[in-house]
Amino acid sequence: MEFALLNGEIIERSQAKVDVEDRGYQFGDGIYEVIRVYNGKMFTAAEHLSRFKRSSESIGITLPFSSLELTEMLNELIIKNNLNTGNIYMQVTRGVAPRNHLFPTGNVVPTLTAYTINGVRPLENLKSGVKTILTEDIRWLRCDIKSLNLLGNLLAKQKASEQGCFEAIQHRGQDVTEGSSSNIFIVKNGTVITHESNHLILKGITKDVILNLCMKNNIPVQERTFSLAELEEAEEVFLSSTTAEVMPIIEIDGKKVKSGIPGPLTCKLQDLFQKEIERQCGVLVDNEI
Repeated sequence: MEFALLNGEIIERSQAKVDVEDRGYQFGDGIYEVIRVYNGKMFTAAEHLSRFKRSSESIGITLPFSSLELTEMLNELIIKNNLNTGNIYMQVTRGVAPRNHLFPTGNVVPTLTAYTINGVRPLENLKSGVKTILTEDIRWLRCDIKSLNLLGNLLAKQKASEQGCFEAIQHRGQDVTEGSSSNIFIVKNGTVITHESNHLILKGITKDVILNLCMKNNIPVQERTFSLAELEEAEEVFLSSTTAEVMPIIEIDGKKVKSGIPGPLTCKLQDLFQKEIERQCGVLVDNEI
């Protein structure tokens, strides 16, 4: 039996239903988070919950529970579902109200849901690297909010999948922004470069972990906009996300990145990232990248 969290109560997942007039369903009026779980423990939970709160405040939703209360509920959900390795998906919407583009007035309570997903680490891709395509970034201009409105991302990801690729690297004109569900990094002259965290990209939790690891290990870092030309000329390219960790990119639009194998700095960051996972969550069994 699987369990889900609905408005503060852990119930059978099959019973976790929301109203047809929930604004998340009708307008995408809400935000979400995905938290990785290793050895039954949440990785960077505080950072994810902080971003969850920041996103909700950005669209005027007051979370019905504190970060401490959410942490306790999510840990209980992990235990109830006997989750070892996988993800927690969590979202909050503005709540249930008659359909109207205006925010509802009166006592409308936000709808909070969460459930777990079993999922092993993508070891084969982490070791061998992945193929990607380029696509124009057609999304709105508040990509820093982890909104439920993901149609632009879905179209980009689907386009990549139809071409046998793992991810779509998005760009606005000549400037690279991010992947459809990831942050993008290049290595140039031994320096790790990634887009600055502004309204054009999501401030990735995994991205921040990587940047902190770089600084702690004297790896030069620049957070700045980089061009399609710099991407094409990069020594190494990789992406990061909650589920993909530090993922080497070996091909873009059918063209190999340098030799077409994961680069040495990417591999070093993979090792450092895995050590950070183990520091927070304990030794990993599936650790052979």
